[in-house]
Amino acid sequence: MKPAMPIKTLWAKALPARTLACAALMACALARPAWADDAAAPSGSMADSRVQIASASGSAAQAESPWKISIGPGAYFAPQYPGARHMKIYPFPALDISYRDRIFSQGPDVLGVNLLAAENYHLGASLSFDFQSRTASDDPHLHGLGNVDDGPKLRLFADYTVWAFTGALAMYQDISGNGQGTTASADLYASLPLPGWLFSVGPGLTWASAVYTRTLFGVSAAQSAASGLPQYATGSGVRDLHMTFYASHDFSKHWVGSVNATLGRLEHYAAGSPITERRRELTTFAALDYRF
Repeated sequence: MKPAMPIKTLWAKALPARTLACAALMACALARPAWADDAAAPSGSMADSRVQIASASGSAAQAESPWKISIGPGAYFAPQYPGARHMKIYPFPALDISYRDRIFSQGPDVLGVNLLAAENYHLGASLSFDFQSRTASDDPHLHGLGNVDDGPKLRLFADYTVWAFTGALAMYQDISGNGQGTTASADLYASLPLPGWLFSVGPGLTWASAVYTRTLFGVSAAQSAASGLPQYATGSGVRDLHMTFYASHDFSKHWVGSVNATLGRLEHYAAGSPITERRRELTTFAALDYRF
């Protein structure tokens, strides 16, 4: 399953000012939310750019910096390996950096660029990590199967926002030679900003190539002989169906906390594999950021 962080990325890149205004009216036009007062720009936060208010003497508003930077500690909670019954915690820095809504570094997207950008859509690419790996020492169930290493992937993405709804497509291509092939996801999110809060929720699915499913869920004749598991041939198809939840809260002008969780269910080749011990997957990322 993909990392549990993309909703923040989508809202950061795809939600125009007029969309926030409409959603705010849904929230009964309460006081202006804290995140609107000191939020980072599109690829670095949940809201639109910070507005510099003129001084009481009537001077003009200062020019806004093209850089938006948020840094803090984070933790990624996920299955030990795809299909595992046990979970694992990975400490992970919560970086949220962008320059003019063009170049960004956020979560698992180490370095990304928006090739096309407008108020309500983005198209781009990034170098990304998704933590999908497997080590024979993780579980006795894996003995004889060999290791599957993680590594960088090329991520191509597109998103489009209409009012409070965002549709997103993403493709991940293994570029490190670890046999993880290609995966693609499609998601739809409905989001609601409230004073100091942002909530998002929506369904999605992940498709996987035959190379991916063979590496992570297939069992060859040699692996079968070494592990005692039956041989299992795979192909391309839907990897999982999932639901993603996101919530963030501004504790102060500079500190913001967020939780992003994706609950999924393995399907097709992934579900039927003898390697799979649990079809249900939960991935969660929690972070506490300081916005400069």
